[in-house]
Amino acid sequence: MGPAQYRKKFRIPISALQHHLFCPRQCALIHLEGLWAEDVATAEGRLLHERVDAPGVGRRPSVTVARGLQLRSFALGVAGRADAVELHGRPPRPYPVEYKRGRPKAHRADEVQLCAQGLCLEEMFCVPVPEGALFYGTPRRRMTVAFDTDLRALTRATAIAARTMLASRLTPAPRHMPACRRCSLEDLCRPARLEKPPRIARWLAAQIEA
Repeated sequence: MGPAQYRKKFRIPISALQHHLFCPRQCALIHLEGLWAEDVATAEGRLLHERVDAPGVGRRPSVTVARGLQLRSFALGVAGRADAVELHGRPPRPYPVEYKRGRPKAHRADEVQLCAQGLCLEEMFCVPVPEGALFYGTPRRRMTVAFDTDLRALTRATAIAARTMLASRLTPAPRHMPACRRCSLEDLCRPARLEKPPRIARWLAAQIEA
């Protein structure tokens, strides 16, 4: 199978990794079923990205900044666009920067999304990319993320899991979690209602078991 066929058959958005690690069902609703709902948080995030990832190149002393750079990795089977990639030194070393609204999160979904960008850059530039940064809007500062062995392994495992799920064309069943209340798709997903079988299904099951 040639590179073009591989890319066409297996490539998924880098963002799907972030969605899948947060919630596989959310990933499927977005990337399989094409569902989306905007709330205050997603609107703020969209506006933030519209400001920072418009394609273009800027320069600061000793640093060139490429915004909206198209990324891809044949090894991971992903493609997407970076908010910003800083090029440091000579020869230039890429340093991905991902912008997020709000605060750092307890889970590692944002870190996996950033690490996937780093792995794409390693493959594209043929140079090591040991770290990147997440810029969060509420503290308005960067958080350096080292692409260590554990994070790279988690990123590759998440890419495999997301690709396998999306290739199956099956949306996982709902599972109600505390994080659901922070998801803009909660009303479309209806985890609290759909996680439990309908009353008639429970009645039929009881009759069969009786």
